[in-house]
Amino acid sequence: MIVLGSTGSIGVNTLEVAKKFSIDIEVLVAGNNIELLNKQIQEHNPKTVVIANKDDLFKVKHPNVLCGEEAILKIIEDSKSDLVVNALVGFLGLRPTLTALKCNKRVALANKESLVACGAFIDTAKIQPIDSEHFGLWYLLQNRPVEKMIITASGGAFRDWDIKKLQRATLADTQKHPNWSMGQKITIDSATMVNKMFELLEARWLFGEGKYDAIIETKSLIHALIDFKDGSTTAHFADANMQLPIAFALDSKMQENILSHVDLLKVGSLEFREITVERYPVWEIKEELLQNPSRGVVVNAANEVAIEKFIAKEIGFMDIAKNIIKAYEKFDAQPKNVDDVFAIDKEVRNFVRVE
Repeated sequence: MIVLGSTGSIGVNTLEVAKKFSIDIEVLVAGNNIELLNKQIQEHNPKTVVIANKDDLFKVKHPNVLCGEEAILKIIEDSKSDLVVNALVGFLGLRPTLTALKCNKRVALANKESLVACGAFIDTAKIQPIDSEHFGLWYLLQNRPVEKMIITASGGAFRDWDIKKLQRATLADTQKHPNWSMGQKITIDSATMVNKMFELLEARWLFGEGKYDAIIETKSLIHALIDFKDGSTTAHFADANMQLPIAFALDSKMQENILSHVDLLKVGSLEFREITVERYPVWEIKEELLQNPSRGVVVNAANEVAIEKFIAKEIGFMDIAKNIIKAYEKFDAQPKNVDDVFAIDKEVRNFVRVE
């Protein structure tokens, strides 16, 4: 297989699963963590390695190292692997998804932005989601009429903060996730609840039209629930470990033990909370966005630039949502094709940068 984003948490877990099932790694694609990449090269012996920056080429201990986006697309086209695990962060991950599908490869998808920005033009039949929420929905689905699909959120770094203090939240504050350690962008997205809105959009593209919602479950042990029309609800419990969805992406009939079971007696109790607009202002556009999912490209582009501005200390934390909503109200974009998606993305980014 090809692993895009091998040094991130999903990439690391993917390689653990690959080792467990003796799967060959043809290509590793990584960003700036060259030290970890070199350890992965030594252990998995890939044929090709691709990194982000030319300046790091000399640090990589491999005879066949390339760099940049074009190199990623070329290795996907030239590879023999049937499976591409896309764990890249951001809009950067879209072209690799499109290229892999064009080459008739299966895609184990953790790159949210692919479906958020371009879901209308992606054949989801070749997509296996490896976010725990979408995996949970897929796992629970039966041949019974569904009333509503629900995913859960941790609530992010500020779920217990006084709302009045949020405007003064710093970048360091956003990274104090209550349940686990993730990359910088996704941890910010968790704090704003943009991450969960994106996952709802992904679910809409993966599972079709219907009712979708999200709630906070503070221990992150339930990842998805389905309300069936008969009045019953099922929930997917599992420890928060990406190896479970990744294993099923490799083999949909997985029968090996991947995780220890959740011990409900040790858990004792669970807490559920509503996602409110007061704490997570971006939630204001959630319902309208689900009715118009093609506009996800606007929200994604605005979010990425707003985060850049927040990291650069040009705007405050609560201004991220304001930037997104302002762009969403300005651009009633309905892309007609993939080229439109890239054009709208560029236009929205330019708008938010000068706001």
